[in-house]
Amino acid sequence: MSNDETQDLLARLAGQQNGDSQGAKSDPYTDMAASKPQHEKEDDQQLQAILGRINELTEKKHGMPVGNEAGSELQDGEFFPVEPESFEAAGLTESDVESIVMKYLLARGDAAGRDIAEQLKLPFGMVDVLLRELKNDQLLVHRCSAPMNDYIYQLTDFGRERARRYVDHCTYFGAAPVALNDYVESVSEQSLTTRSPSNEELRAAFEDLSLPDWLLDRLGPAVNSGRGLFLYGQPGNGKTSIAERVTGTFGDSIWIPRAIGIDGEIIRLFDPVNHIELPIEDNSGLIDQRRIDRRWVRIKRPTIIAAGELTMEMLEVTLNTSTGISEAPLQLKSNCGTLVIDDFGRQKMNIDELLNRWILPLEKRYDFLSLPNGKKIQVPFDQLIVFSTNLEPRDLVDEAFLRRIPYKIEVKDPSEQEFRELLISMAEGFGFTVHQSAVDYLLDHHYKAAGREMRYCHPRDLLMQVKSFCAFKKAPLELKNEYFDMAVDNYFAIM
Repeated sequence: MSNDETQDLLARLAGQQNGDSQGAKSDPYTDMAASKPQHEKEDDQQLQAILGRINELTEKKHGMPVGNEAGSELQDGEFFPVEPESFEAAGLTESDVESIVMKYLLARGDAAGRDIAEQLKLPFGMVDVLLRELKNDQLLVHRCSAPMNDYIYQLTDFGRERARRYVDHCTYFGAAPVALNDYVESVSEQSLTTRSPSNEELRAAFEDLSLPDWLLDRLGPAVNSGRGLFLYGQPGNGKTSIAERVTGTFGDSIWIPRAIGIDGEIIRLFDPVNHIELPIEDNSGLIDQRRIDRRWVRIKRPTIIAAGELTMEMLEVTLNTSTGISEAPLQLKSNCGTLVIDDFGRQKMNIDELLNRWILPLEKRYDFLSLPNGKKIQVPFDQLIVFSTNLEPRDLVDEAFLRRIPYKIEVKDPSEQEFRELLISMAEGFGFTVHQSAVDYLLDHHYKAAGREMRYCHPRDLLMQVKSFCAFKKAPLELKNEYFDMAVDNYFAIM
């Protein structure tokens, strides 16, 4: 030991450490336990110096700015959340992170510091400092060392007791939650109101549907408005299919938090059932310069469909009493996308109840939600609401509500020419040999003579019947009169 190190140790044992600005006496043995060994300090400094130099070189090479702020965008213009540099910048307190860390270790048993940081989706440097503080507080211990100047951590008996108290309140130990203000800002950045889909983008979104020009011309302004939309008409004309594809006109992807934290309450927002994740490609370099906040996930712009199963509980924050975790309502999950109320008028809940719930959000574009602790919060209501129904809208709702749904579009039956063109186009797509005489036979005998209304879904459904029959008989794919007779008998048997 050098003379300087010896003098430093003696000074610490005498309670005369220079950093004590208040002159208070500290426990020398606690100071010794809390201090990092000198060789670890040197290793940390060397590692930070190397990483800093690599960052500097890669930033110069790729021309990337240093210290991007939240709300920056990727080089292709896509909004993305920037990795926080502190708990405060992340909208978190040390207590918030501590509870998740300890619940994770209680469930896992032990884990390396980097694994804990990966679980919380936070930078290792931030989590590492907290882990050392928890060790100094005798809540954690080092079980053994791990690569890259890391350790395997496990709970002490005192730590397990505290972790169980955290679990009693909430069992969540996933990614650290995002602050509500950050989420609200992200919705504003990715709002539908900032998008103005062009005619070309609209047609690209509906390229797999054969829609007449007059319908596309009416859908265009409705989509651009980002307001409510009524689609009504006879069943089988593609109202649900149209509603599902509307979202594609606003862009491919958005970013949402995995979970939102509000005053200690956790609201889970990312839902694998309703959201399709679009992972970012792995970084090919040594250091990832994108600095993306991994508490967020990039998803395909959501299209959430609620049909007859819709209830009032699905439109409010729901608390799982056994886990203490809250689930976001459908309108929150569909922000920056489309929420389709399919078969409107056939829901379990009363129609007036649904309409009264949404009169204010449709007008103001924000909503109020009640948390399990009784607090009310204001959240964005930023989605295109599409009401799809086979019933007449004026028979379902009053004028006050219809006024808040500015676009009402009737999806009409196809004309004979449209039906014929759609049938031939789909038949060729399926690989059929098309005989015009068979198409004429179908229209004359099974529609005109029978007084049957044409629907846009009929060509696809009838051709699927014929294709299955040909596959069963090992016959070539071609359209024949007798094939259409069989398909019509099956399809329209009780219709």
